[in-house]
Amino acid sequence: MLALLVLVYVINYIDRQILSVLLEPIKLDLGVSDTAMGLLTGLAFALFYTTAGIPIARMADRGNRKNVIIIGLITWSAMTALCGIARNFVQLAIFRVGVGAGEASLSPAAHSLISDAFPPERRATALGIYNVGGNIGIMLGFMLGGWIGETFGWRLAFLVVGVPGLAAAALVRATLHEPARGAFEGRADGADEPRLKEVLGFMMGQRTFRHLCLSSGLYAFAAYGFTIWGATFLIRVHGMSLTETGLAMGLIQGLGGGLGTLLGGLLGDRFARRDRRFLVWVPALGGVLALPLLAIFLFWPDRSGALAAYALAMVFSVFFVGPCYSIAQGLARPRMRAQAAAMLMFAISLIGLGIAPLVVGMLNDSLASTFGDEAIRYSLMITGGASLWAALHSLLAARSIREDLDA
Repeated sequence: MLALLVLVYVINYIDRQILSVLLEPIKLDLGVSDTAMGLLTGLAFALFYTTAGIPIARMADRGNRKNVIIIGLITWSAMTALCGIARNFVQLAIFRVGVGAGEASLSPAAHSLISDAFPPERRATALGIYNVGGNIGIMLGFMLGGWIGETFGWRLAFLVVGVPGLAAAALVRATLHEPARGAFEGRADGADEPRLKEVLGFMMGQRTFRHLCLSSGLYAFAAYGFTIWGATFLIRVHGMSLTETGLAMGLIQGLGGGLGTLLGGLLGDRFARRDRRFLVWVPALGGVLALPLLAIFLFWPDRSGALAAYALAMVFSVFFVGPCYSIAQGLARPRMRAQAAAMLMFAISLIGLGIAPLVVGMLNDSLASTFGDEAIRYSLMITGGASLWAALHSLLAARSIREDLDA
């Protein structure tokens, strides 16, 4: 089950991420600004990803999680392919909205399935493994998008990566089986279906969950700015080609990000046996260590040193993923788990994926008159600083996590 969900998450992130490496040719082809491209990569996707996420997660908590995943998988795959036939910015934005709405189905349902298949002391690792699928998807999205975009054009790139999701939907239909809900907590699933108001009140009433949402959103804010605009930075500042950029960013995001996601989950589970506060201390450590490495990436004079620093920064910047998702599942009741995951993803997607790319694009346009193409250095440095703010909320969550998990 976990391997299948990882595969689907790989496809999810390929379809989501391929736009990042193609920003520059799309911008030139459609004749739009950096602000418009930031809107396209951020809010156009994230607003519908976040607003669709909670009602879709409610369907997963109340009904069949497998069917929710299948419908979403077909939807986002078809919408990704349609991006390749968009003739103007508005059409492309509409199709990206469809991608966001479809992709909102996967992770809340997947987190709920994984939490019912693994005991609490192994969940951060299991959820870390699942999220490595996202890093692999980012890697393949960059590499495939860069090569296909440079060789055949950006439109064909969207068409090519949209097709595999339809085959994966058939595989999910044939092989995925649901575990019993709440078994590892010794809670019999009475099929009770709490109202949305009750779910929101229960989760947001916990101090740990409130700080968890803020810290995760801010970690994502710092990371997504680089994930979305990092390729453009390499093209503008270091003069790299689409293929070179796709390969470099793909390997860093896939291998570095995958290692960091897995390592964060393993460290969280290992040290949480001694003290559960390590589930928030590990992300805080990662956020603090990532910031100076991101600064080296932006201001190192040659591309080799810059890319080496970014690879190491990626490892630390995603330490938060496994532990934070594990905490959310531990704080939720069995029939609230998909919705709890969706609420956490609401913060991550809105603050990180939605706002960060737009902020970078706006800063690029406003600083361009002073710094030219190098304005992106300073834009990314400003957004990267959010990792320290995120670490503060992780430390505040440490003050209540033991009591809230016990409750």
